[in-house]
Amino acid sequence: MQSNILYILVLLTLFNSVFCRSFTVDYENNCFRKDGKPFRYVSGSIHYFRVPEEFWHDRIYKMKMAGLNAIQTYVEWSHHEPEPGVYNFDGNYDLPKFLRIAQDLDMLVILRAGPFIDAERDMGGLPYWLLRIDPKMKFRTYDAKYIKYVDKWFGVLASIIEPFLYNNGGPIITLQIENEYGSTGLCDAHYKSHLRDFFRKQLKNKVVLFTTDGSSSSALSCGKTDEVLSTFDFGTGENVTAKVELLRWHQASGPIVNSEFYPGWLDHWGAPHANVSSDRVVNALTDILAANASVNIYMFHGGTSFGFSAGSNLGSTFQACPTSYDYDAPLSEAGDPTPKYYAMREAIGKFLPLPPGPVPEPSPKMKLPPITMKKVSTLWEYLTLTGRTILNKSPLSFEDLKHPYGFVMYKTKINFIPSDPAVLTVKDVADRAYVFVNKVLQGILSREQKVNSIPLRILKGQSIDILVENQGRVCFGSGINDRKGIFQNVTLGSQILLNWTMIPLPLGPESLSLMKYIKQSTLEQYKSFVPSVYIGEFILPNETILDSFLRLDGWHKGVAFLNSFNLGRYWPIVGPQVTLYAPSVLFRKAPQVNQIILIELEHAPCQNTNTCTIKFVKKPVVNGTTPSGTEISFNFYGKKYLRDIMYKKLTQLIKSIKNLS
Repeated sequence: MQSNILYILVLLTLFNSVFCRSFTVDYENNCFRKDGKPFRYVSGSIHYFRVPEEFWHDRIYKMKMAGLNAIQTYVEWSHHEPEPGVYNFDGNYDLPKFLRIAQDLDMLVILRAGPFIDAERDMGGLPYWLLRIDPKMKFRTYDAKYIKYVDKWFGVLASIIEPFLYNNGGPIITLQIENEYGSTGLCDAHYKSHLRDFFRKQLKNKVVLFTTDGSSSSALSCGKTDEVLSTFDFGTGENVTAKVELLRWHQASGPIVNSEFYPGWLDHWGAPHANVSSDRVVNALTDILAANASVNIYMFHGGTSFGFSAGSNLGSTFQACPTSYDYDAPLSEAGDPTPKYYAMREAIGKFLPLPPGPVPEPSPKMKLPPITMKKVSTLWEYLTLTGRTILNKSPLSFEDLKHPYGFVMYKTKINFIPSDPAVLTVKDVADRAYVFVNKVLQGILSREQKVNSIPLRILKGQSIDILVENQGRVCFGSGINDRKGIFQNVTLGSQILLNWTMIPLPLGPESLSLMKYIKQSTLEQYKSFVPSVYIGEFILPNETILDSFLRLDGWHKGVAFLNSFNLGRYWPIVGPQVTLYAPSVLFRKAPQVNQIILIELEHAPCQNTNTCTIKFVKKPVVNGTTPSGTEISFNFYGKKYLRDIMYKKLTQLIKSIKNLS
């Protein structure tokens, strides 16, 4: 009898926890309602794809201990569907695992589904292969070609997230459709309503849908979607009362939500690291909470854009984003609480109860003795072992070559007598190109520096090799249709160069493992420096393995791999990032051998000798010095707003001219 009663009680508990759960918007009382009671959230952004899966629990726990009751994350389409119909939900992209961990820690989830996310990711999270299907595809509109692939992807995503909706017993309370759509100037009502209706149908009206836009009238007006909650974003130094009034002008009732409150900011190579004081952040956050608003802190933990996943922006020129996404956030790139963390925790504690237990502290880090790096290959030798060769009359883009990221070598032979010197022109190269004549470096073309031409001394019968680096597709604005490589005619003087051989550079674990087959004697033929591969091996001391940071003093520009894992791009000579974050989970315990591989593009500190070294250190450097006169990044809060204004004004001007004509 007692067992039957216990069984009934368990069933009732499960029934109440699943079937009596609800999360809704109460427009009459300007609030959210969670299980029927007024509710507001204080959330923080963390991107699961920027954090090793082994650390998800640690990071979310630290966010909970800061007083947050929710987390927010984007869903990155590009890496979940790396090729059409090929899906990836493994490792750092195991979204269901991430959601389960959040629920286990009793943290609610705000999911930003996209399809476009920005997030300083390559192409704003859209898959590169859309550009292969149609370079002129109209992203973020009701273009039939685009919608076809969006719907297919969203169908897959909806089936995965449906069990995790709060009303179904999971942690997801709200779902964002699109992202800062008002900043596009497109204002495609059919597109916006299609996304709304798609998720309503797929998820059976069981989740609150919302939009996020910049806190300008034009952005809110363009981004607003009927029957969807509107939210906005802004950082410090703003008049919260004025911002609330602005939102009320566009949405008369409902909860006030700042979906992106900025405690820091993004970085670009060559521009100083973002630095926002704790006092400014705490004062602004206090004003937001005092207004009874819900808020999401973007970013609370920025993490790392491992591999080639970082995107770029278009300001006064092309600006690539670094590997680190530290963001000057409350939790550092390595997940350590900063002084800003403790200050924000104290501020949040004045409005919400703080969880019991010890406050997290920074974790110890690992320092290793210098590691000798041995030059094992030039880039040409590596390509002979691993390269896939494509022949075509004209050069092809990365997308047409089915090569999403990294590098492509473009090669051709001169079959005419050129002038002396002859000017080589590669119009609109994307993004950085190393030009060689008979494998001797002649110069560098740069989208960022707007260098499209260089003079060459070259003879008939000699070869031109152009190594093109994709520095990350544009992640925001009208320039996201950002093809990479060379896709226009290349000229030498007045002659168009034809008959190209293209070799995409494979950098996966299988390709890297072929290094051991390269004959060392062939290196002697290269008297001048060429892009080369360096390898160092080491065994860890018999101690606890900790996080560390790879420091590359004297090295110029390249890519680093730890045990075949791509740590990301390095470029310490322009900064501000000097070190690369090396998570503890990537190291191998003794007596196993660890391997570090560098593909150095420009200059090694030892050139052709074997005296180069690298170090693993305890302290990161993401705020290093940068070249003078290169402060070309957007004004602190200007990334979205200044360029939004410029773009919209230009759009309005074009429309006015068309109307006049």
